[in-house]
Amino acid sequence: MVPLQLTLAILKPHVLKNPVATEKIKYVILQSEFKIVKLKTTTISLKKAQEFYGEHKGKFFYKRLLSFMTSGPSEVMIMAKRDAISHWRQLMGPTKVYKAQFEAPNSIRGMFGLSDTQNAAHGSDSPESAKREIGIFFPEFNYDKWFKEDEMHFRNNDVHFVPSLFIHQINNKTI
Repeated sequence: MVPLQLTLAILKPHVLKNPVATEKIKYVILQSEFKIVKLKTTTISLKKAQEFYGEHKGKFFYKRLLSFMTSGPSEVMIMAKRDAISHWRQLMGPTKVYKAQFEAPNSIRGMFGLSDTQNAAHGSDSPESAKREIGIFFPEFNYDKWFKEDEMHFRNNDVHFVPSLFIHQINNKTI
């Protein structure tokens, strides 16, 4: 059987300031059959934002991006699904909001993005990026161990959803 894939998803600060938008995006995530492995609400520190967006250092939008991403709480999630990365990127829509609004108006960025910096959501672009990004936001999460011990439970749907935590738990296992 094909193993699941992990991706990192971030709902950005302006989305969290709008509870209706946040709930709509979470509804889309669940309707798209993603499993939520981990979730945290956090105000990203400048140090963590610099590490996360290091590839953009020196670009004209870098300081604006850091300022925005540290401006308030974000929700950071590890999500699992077959081809999770491509599915999440498709749900988010194009990175550039104006393009999303015209080409994918029902995408997350098409509906909730405000600008290219405030484009509502982030998603990993490759398995290597996912592993690196998950390590930044969830240093306690053992990526390889999850695939060895937990992936089969998520793949076989031996999990249940805990609405109050907005995560899936393995049946008969506590967090």
